[in-house]
Amino acid sequence: MTMNASAILFFSLAVLGTLPVSSKAARAFFVFGDSLVDNGNNNYLATTARADAPPYGIDSPTRRPTGRFSNGLNVPDIISENLGSEPLMPYLSPELRGEKLLVGANFASAGVGILNDTGIQFVNIIRIWNQLHYFQQYQQRLSSLIGPEQTQSLVNQGLVLITLGGNDFVNNYYLVPYSLRSRQFTLPDYVTYLMSEYKKILAGLYELGARRVLVTGTGPLGCVPAELALRSRTGQCDPELNRASNLFNPQLIQVLNELNGQIGSDVFVSVNVYTMHMDFISDPQAYGFVTSKVACCGQGPYNGIGLCTVLSNVCPNRNIYAFWDAFHPTERANRMLVSQFMAGTTKYMSPMNLSTILAMDSRT
Repeated sequence: MTMNASAILFFSLAVLGTLPVSSKAARAFFVFGDSLVDNGNNNYLATTARADAPPYGIDSPTRRPTGRFSNGLNVPDIISENLGSEPLMPYLSPELRGEKLLVGANFASAGVGILNDTGIQFVNIIRIWNQLHYFQQYQQRLSSLIGPEQTQSLVNQGLVLITLGGNDFVNNYYLVPYSLRSRQFTLPDYVTYLMSEYKKILAGLYELGARRVLVTGTGPLGCVPAELALRSRTGQCDPELNRASNLFNPQLIQVLNELNGQIGSDVFVSVNVYTMHMDFISDPQAYGFVTSKVACCGQGPYNGIGLCTVLSNVCPNRNIYAFWDAFHPTERANRMLVSQFMAGTTKYMSPMNLSTILAMDSRT
């Protein structure tokens, strides 16, 4: 009798394992890129680019650091909320297995860029082509759980977010005066080179089955507290770094349009995070911030020098600061960004926002 009960239980579980994907989980979500979207992969790596110590995570549900470069949630977490899904786990987490794979995975790694030599000072990080390799590995793992056809369907119907580019400027071209890349390329030529490389990465994502890809440009790099501390005496954004963003972002849109034209479908959606950020950087009070220049956590001018650690100044109310640390927004600023992802006009999201994508895809 016991044997029969065990067999029935096993059979029930086996049947569950072959249920259609759509009946088991919200839309799968996959994230690639740098520290703006890393959910903790770098916790598992021997690198200095990590956020696994207090006061990071001070406003997270557990009040403990999670590896996110935030006081709380980051952009992928808030997108997951909007998808009706649990937050993504980092791909390197040993807990990402079994049914949890159906939710998707976060492959991002703080410090990476479009180029392999970006972030070399951080030593052991998951370079972007390795992130794509892990995505391939993820699909093999999922395939052994739900079969190849269902895996392909889950990936094709999934949502992808990729955030790259900022580090190619701040942690490469402008990292030191007369950097190798700045001696090799003028800024416009460097941006052209970045685009040729980024196009290959995005084509690689498409090859691996991504069919809805949100691609963020860079924010106003010259306005982050780290660059204000290094380059600004008056608190004005650094024009040279913003010039880099203003060269990069329009060319990225052009690349996305070219790729969509070749594919014959709006696979790639451009996310204008530059304008999203500039809204509250240029008028923080209108958005309920007391400052968009001083980081909540840090030291030195604008709290923009060095790392955010237990020895740093930490503001008591994170909701009134646009920046959490020298480079990264607070959870509240991240929520404002995602509200534009969801409902923004073509000024922010082109050719359409995420709400439109979700409504459109639910009908197909």
